[in-house]
Amino acid sequence: MTSDSYRDAPSLADGAPDDSAHLLAGMLRIRRFEDAVAGLFARNLVRGSTHLCQGQEAVTVGVADALRPGDTMVCTYRGHGATIAQGVPLDACFGEILGRAHGLVGGRGGSMHFTDVERGALGSNGIVGAHLPVAVGAALASSYRDDGGVHVAYFGDGSTNIGTFHEALNLAAVWKLPVVFVLENNQYGEYSAIATTTPITRLAERATSYGMPGWFVDGNDVVTMRAVAAEAADRARAGLGPTLVEADTYRHSGHSRSDPAKYRPAEEVASWLARDPITQLQDAMLRSDPGAQATIDRVTAEVSTEVDSALDRALAWPEPDPAERFRDVYA
Repeated sequence: MTSDSYRDAPSLADGAPDDSAHLLAGMLRIRRFEDAVAGLFARNLVRGSTHLCQGQEAVTVGVADALRPGDTMVCTYRGHGATIAQGVPLDACFGEILGRAHGLVGGRGGSMHFTDVERGALGSNGIVGAHLPVAVGAALASSYRDDGGVHVAYFGDGSTNIGTFHEALNLAAVWKLPVVFVLENNQYGEYSAIATTTPITRLAERATSYGMPGWFVDGNDVVTMRAVAAEAADRARAGLGPTLVEADTYRHSGHSRSDPAKYRPAEEVASWLARDPITQLQDAMLRSDPGAQATIDRVTAEVSTEVDSALDRALAWPEPDPAERFRDVYA
């Protein structure tokens, strides 16, 4: 299939799905979490930096909603959204960022190393592209066990110029492993626009080199993302091998908390903010049902309470016991 195979995919333009409230809650949960993390950073409560994903919520929520129990994912250092979409508790996520004892990995990893193996979150990674082979390894294990598992690797456009991207796609294709490679193309590799580092504009075309489908989709449309992810997962479960999905999206903030993102043209930022994935879903809900505002207000209030309560719990947790500092450290 070519990189424009999903031009006729289901989309929000066709109307809001019946489970819109569920999808809206998923995206709002990530947005409110990230907004809260920005506030914690401003209060000097965050250990290390943070890389936020406001604006990219439709990608991970759509993909995660197409997965089954037992499926796994790996992600980048901009991985809060992917981890939360996987169903990982918010308080444990806050606790990790705050360096608290009951954080995801005991407060040892911080913002860039969210991990919850029990829920299929095999870990975010601070090294660009280093996690793609992890997804391939998980898929190889599923292939040996014949357990029907599908394994997702989320990564940014900058990763497509890293050796592990090519190695991971090549090996997954040769062995027809059940991997879905989800490229979150937010238009910038750190501070560099993609056109300054990569000679092609549609990165999904790189899938052709490895004999796998490469699909380019609107990453700000949660309905399209779910439909595409479901088909890619079905292909993987059927033994047809991996798929590369390029999701066109945009981060609302800078690369990290220390980046004001002044290198981005104002008109570009305004154009993408107008395509906010949460606003697009809400607008579709209102077009389908003018009375949907009550549902939107209810979901917004419920998620805000959920996030606030999770943060309060995490703030009350103790810091790690210094005696535990060498646990899980290998010499």
